[in-house]
Amino acid sequence: MKKQLLKVTLLAAIGMSASAALAQAPNNDGYIFDTRGVVARSGFGLCWKTVRWTPAMAIPECDPDLTAKAPAPAPAPAAPAPAPTPTPAAQKVTLAADALFDFDKAVLRPEGKAKLDDVSSKLGQIKLEVIIAVGHTDRLGSDNYNQKLSEKRAEAVKSYLVDKGVEPSRIYTEGKGEREPVTGDQCGKSEKRSKQLVECLQPDRRVQIEIIGTTK
Repeated sequence: MKKQLLKVTLLAAIGMSASAALAQAPNNDGYIFDTRGVVARSGFGLCWKTVRWTPAMAIPECDPDLTAKAPAPAPAPAAPAPAPTPTPAAQKVTLAADALFDFDKAVLRPEGKAKLDDVSSKLGQIKLEVIIAVGHTDRLGSDNYNQKLSEKRAEAVKSYLVDKGVEPSRIYTEGKGEREPVTGDQCGKSEKRSKQLVECLQPDRRVQIEIIGTTK
């Protein structure tokens, strides 16, 4: 009788052990779990897997390599910076005074027209923004008279360029009278008009033209 009782007890224990060993997690039948929900392991510490196991069923405590988060994708290379907008290139042209105006005149001489023809021919090589024409005079005469004369000279240049096809709105004129001579002190300080002084001061009777645009 005692042997039978002992046998039944052992069988019951074996049955409970088997039930515990075969208990499986409800949401993952790729591994064998005990009644505590802990994965059963072999004597080598390896997790027991069922024949239904696939890599998609891997859990971190058993297959950390399969469940490790994939490395974040490398950031996309930054888009190249847009090319800078070209800065308008200024081209300064100073026309020879003796080719533009005679003494005390605001009428273009033939040589002056030829110089302006050369300037206008260069306009086709750029995208024109603006032309600045600044008139000047020598020091002979009153400040007020020379200011008006310098303005007339600048306007004469503008009129000629407009006749050559330049839009009037693209040409800015200004007169500076006798305030910016280029001869300096080389002609002396005499204010008395003489042929020699008029000839010496010729470079001051000029119109400076500044052409501003961008290369096509």
